[in-house]
Amino acid sequence: MRSDNVKKGINKVPHRSLLYATGVSKKAMKKPFIGIASSFTDLVPGHIGMRDLERQIEKGIHSGGGQSFIFGVPAICDGIAMGHSGMRYSLPSRDLIADCVESVASAHQLDGLVLLTNCDKITPGMLIAALRLDIPCIVVTAGPMLDGKCKNETLTMIRGSFEAIGKFRSGEITEEKLYEMEAACCPSAGSCQGLYTANTMACLTEVMGMSLPYCATTAAVSAQKRQIAFESGLKVVELVENDIKPSDIITKDAIRNAITVDLALGGSTNSILHLLAIANSGDIDITLEDFAELSSKIRQIIKLDPSALPTMTDLHNAGGIPGVLKTMSEKDDVLKDLQTLSGLKISEIAEHAWVDNNIIHKMDNPISTEAGLAVLKGNIAPDGAVVKISGVEKECWTFEGTAKVFNSEEEAMEGIENDKVQAGDVVIIRYEGPKGGPGMREMLAPTSLLVGKGLGKKCALITDGRFSGGTRGLCIGHVCPEAPDGGLIAYIEDGDKITIDIPNRTVNLEVDEAIIEERRKNFVSPELHNVKGYLSKYRKTVQSASLGAITK
Repeated sequence: MRSDNVKKGINKVPHRSLLYATGVSKKAMKKPFIGIASSFTDLVPGHIGMRDLERQIEKGIHSGGGQSFIFGVPAICDGIAMGHSGMRYSLPSRDLIADCVESVASAHQLDGLVLLTNCDKITPGMLIAALRLDIPCIVVTAGPMLDGKCKNETLTMIRGSFEAIGKFRSGEITEEKLYEMEAACCPSAGSCQGLYTANTMACLTEVMGMSLPYCATTAAVSAQKRQIAFESGLKVVELVENDIKPSDIITKDAIRNAITVDLALGGSTNSILHLLAIANSGDIDITLEDFAELSSKIRQIIKLDPSALPTMTDLHNAGGIPGVLKTMSEKDDVLKDLQTLSGLKISEIAEHAWVDNNIIHKMDNPISTEAGLAVLKGNIAPDGAVVKISGVEKECWTFEGTAKVFNSEEEAMEGIENDKVQAGDVVIIRYEGPKGGPGMREMLAPTSLLVGKGLGKKCALITDGRFSGGTRGLCIGHVCPEAPDGGLIAYIEDGDKITIDIPNRTVNLEVDEAIIEERRKNFVSPELHNVKGYLSKYRKTVQSASLGAITK
């Protein structure tokens, strides 16, 4: 066993002495050492229930014949970090989490890991670490929270808070109603209820075969989630015994399966960043071209909050990810029939699944003729930009408007709040990319405010930053190259004409090239945010969003 490096032989007397000090018995010293990388914290709703899941995982590991060790990793709540300088830390935390898991598992020579995760950057960070380490691992995503209820109106975090602010500002609801919705929209532990980034990544982790069936959609506060945690503890010992590693499961075909399901779900645009980064950590050849290629073939068969009323609860009751796999497997060559950590192939998981076709539409009866996500290109984004088509009304798939330019999220929020943004405008938010931010902040606050003020179908928004999985409306993010790298987005001026064509996958600035070249010559770049510590290091090492905003 790998752990023999810290526990076997005469020269390991000091190591064993320290391990005995932790409470490990002589008998347990002979068992596989299994780490539980837990992202428990009192700060994040998606993670507050993990103490209970840790116990269930421990029980499973010990029942299976292993010795467990819990260690902690950071967790950030994007909702709480949203709309202020704290959001600059969210995306960078993905790499910090991967570094933490890698460091602890390698320093202590653990034989295997259970990765207990849930929210936005924690799950991809854990998967990046799993591929770097390439020791037996299984993921337990802690699950979505219950749907909110306010006087029998079903609420989610986005509709009951961010979008509710816009409704209040526009006079649609009273201040009293706003506070009622605020108190009711997040009623339990768990990740936010819609197909935002946390739940998108949980679904894709299950599709890739790194978590047990139904793990992604099972509610955080359910008995079924506790059972899945226990079974995952049992399973990881079996994985160690059989030396089944992440690289055996997360292959190019597995990631392409994840992309395919992501497009059918209409998941968060952040999934593109994360799948690219996960592929990079495993030296797997996946690029934006894979997303572009598959998006021309896949149709959207599921539509959840924030793009529609159904939530993760509805998806689970309709069959969960096994139901999705069953439905998509009815068409030949849509998904590769791969092995998963559960011991079952995708076809075997699908065979026993139940499906409600009111939520999970059949492949020949799609919700949309387009995929849920798309990669756009054009002179504004020669290296690519992304849009969540599932959140865009069909009447807005082609849009022509005039630019209203802001150099930060704060400037844009002020402009929208004070009615500087009008119907027909294309809001440009730049210097919010991986380097410019730094940290590529999510623009949920301005997009939600536009929707709440009734401008969701009348304006577009383009940024070199990114969007929350809760974003809806004509919002194009991840523009590459970003402004500090000389991207065209840096040279757009108020009043410029911009055209967006989702069916043809283009986004363009309709300004003569000679004028653009003159702007480049005379351009004076604004001073970037002065950052210190971790963010300073991140800015120096982060790569383009088109590469997954990986660090090197």
